[in-house]
Amino acid sequence: MTDQRYPGERLGLPGSGRGSIGRLGRRVGALFIDYGAAYILAGLFVTDPDGLPAVFSGDPLVIAAIFMAIQVVFAPMLQGSPGHRILGLRLTRIDGAWVGLWRPIVRTVLLVLVIPAVIWDADQRGLHDKAAGTVLVRS
Repeated sequence: MTDQRYPGERLGLPGSGRGSIGRLGRRVGALFIDYGAAYILAGLFVTDPDGLPAVFSGDPLVIAAIFMAIQVVFAPMLQGSPGHRILGLRLTRIDGAWVGLWRPIVRTVLLVLVIPAVIWDADQRGLHDKAAGTVLVRS
């Protein structure tokens, strides 16, 4: 294995600018935006049996389900979640093609499990991206 000068070099991606690997700060920021949106949506539209918003009932499964829906619905349509797009990231396949429908599902399930998302390779791709054959790049 040869040393690479920057993340994404062995994938044929540029070192900086458009098309380069999306770095940790943007990725975490996008995660917070998307999870925050899920939290807000749960508070606005989902209630528990007592009539309280799901946010106040402390049901993390409701929030996680909404987060997953955001990821799975928007990734094929917008090339990323709302958080990704707001922070200038784009989800693509390694070859730059459309991610399709099944890749966002696999990626999201692994992302919610957390561990695959925090184990990275030299290209700063989490196991969730590797399993789905996707990469987050700067748009």
